[in-house]
Amino acid sequence: MSSQKRPDGSGGQGVAATRSAATRSGATRTRFDIEQGLAAVRDFLPCPTPEAWVAAAAREIDVLLLDHANCERKAAATAMSLLFRYERVTGLPERMSRLAREELRHYEQVLAILAARRVALRPVSASRYAGGLRDLVRSSEPGRLLDLLLCGALVEARSCERFAALLPVLGPKLSRFYQRLLASEARHFEDYLELADSVACAAEVAQRLVVFKEREAELITTPDPQFRFHSGVPARERARSLRGRT
Repeated sequence: MSSQKRPDGSGGQGVAATRSAATRSGATRTRFDIEQGLAAVRDFLPCPTPEAWVAAAAREIDVLLLDHANCERKAAATAMSLLFRYERVTGLPERMSRLAREELRHYEQVLAILAARRVALRPVSASRYAGGLRDLVRSSEPGRLLDLLLCGALVEARSCERFAALLPVLGPKLSRFYQRLLASEARHFEDYLELADSVACAAEVAQRLVVFKEREAELITTPDPQFRFHSGVPARERARSLRGRT
């Protein structure tokens, strides 16, 4: 398969093909194939996570977990917000209800890991990532709904991709935990993408994906003043890398 990016921002597959790479159809779910799910996620994203972010994550595990807990809580809140606002959109209430429950379960699991590590909960400022994507969301309907769904697809896809990137650098217990989360996040990505495809024509979905993926790549690959689960290249990590080249 060619790795060349298409106009819709995907690799060798279009939006419909990316969806069909998964192992379920409509509301009927079969055993999820993690490798196929990851392949679809990586093909959908505009770029891989920089190695500098992975290196920073290995050194800042407590911050990673604290921000991960925040991300799971916010993901559940986003799903509930969409459910309340767009209850009449076919298929959306069922998917968002299920997604919210899964995200809250993940939130509880991260809290348990923090407690086991004796890491006290403390406020962690939000990263620029979600806000940077939402800045592109249109204010009027039906464009607003489509944009929110595409934002959700990108966030869930990036989360899944980063879970996989973390596996080699974490200890056995955390690696097993993130391995278990991979399938859920890949399914959530599909839920958002399939809902987006159901509320707009293929041409508009592809056009908006180009816009959002360009911003997402910028947020992921450019220097970021802080380390967070969805941050770009941490500025300190970039400075360390530059020093190593001199």
